[in-house]
Amino acid sequence: MLRGSITALITPMRNGLVDEKAFASFVDWQISQGTHGVVPVGTTGESPTVSHDEHRRVVEIAIEVANKRVPVVAGAGSNSTAEAVSLARFAEDTGADAVLSVVPYYNKPNQEGLFQHFSAVAGAVGIPVILYSVPGRTIVDLSVDTIARLHEAHANIIGVKDATGNLERASMQRNKLGRDFILLSGDDSTALGFNAHGGSGCISVTANVAPRLCSQMQELSLAGDFKGALEINDKLVLLHKDLFMEPNPAPAKYVANRLNLCANEMRLPLVPISKATQDAMDIAMAQAGLI
Repeated sequence: MLRGSITALITPMRNGLVDEKAFASFVDWQISQGTHGVVPVGTTGESPTVSHDEHRRVVEIAIEVANKRVPVVAGAGSNSTAEAVSLARFAEDTGADAVLSVVPYYNKPNQEGLFQHFSAVAGAVGIPVILYSVPGRTIVDLSVDTIARLHEAHANIIGVKDATGNLERASMQRNKLGRDFILLSGDDSTALGFNAHGGSGCISVTANVAPRLCSQMQELSLAGDFKGALEINDKLVLLHKDLFMEPNPAPAKYVANRLNLCANEMRLPLVPISKATQDAMDIAMAQAGLI
């Protein structure tokens, strides 16, 4: 169900508001470019700063535009368990194919707290739940043992988005959880290697601006053609790296604006990228053949 290049969608904004028309067009463009799935209002979609009403509307638009052409994995994470449960229930009621639930940030729960948090989310819905481990932002890591415990306790916890950048984790998760558990990279720079370690795709930031190349790279690697996948990845490597020169998604929105996809606007405390980063992004775009 979930494999290949799955875009962690940016949320276009204009004049301080979510740009619903631009977002709908963006989702349709993603699908036309070969993207295999979309994630609205994940952290790349500025979920911490959109209102609850905006969050729900973005999920609705993604589901409406996708129209079952690709899976919609709705962002439904929070550092409040009650809020995460509420967002997950809304996603299910609205027709999302799955939810993506991030490790609670700032609270720094221990592994038992994480188990109970994700158990509450999984127990509240019937659709699949993808766990999201990103210790670079949440500080706390979701251990392989806790993931295995959650999977054993809840049949609808079917996979993990692993943004640790640690390729060993893919092998350890595969060993502990078996081959049916879905392993998705959350780190574009190591996504190709992640697939070589048994991964089945990437929830990608780079795919916001280079969806066709990302989908082609994923298709080749998942077919076992790592030489062909490497040739494409070489074109993307600067984007993978430089899209994180400043806080995500500010660089991605700069590139999307250069491609006439949306305004170069985000919510405070995020701000537009510096001139030096703009220059680096222009070089990365040229290497990828985007400009």
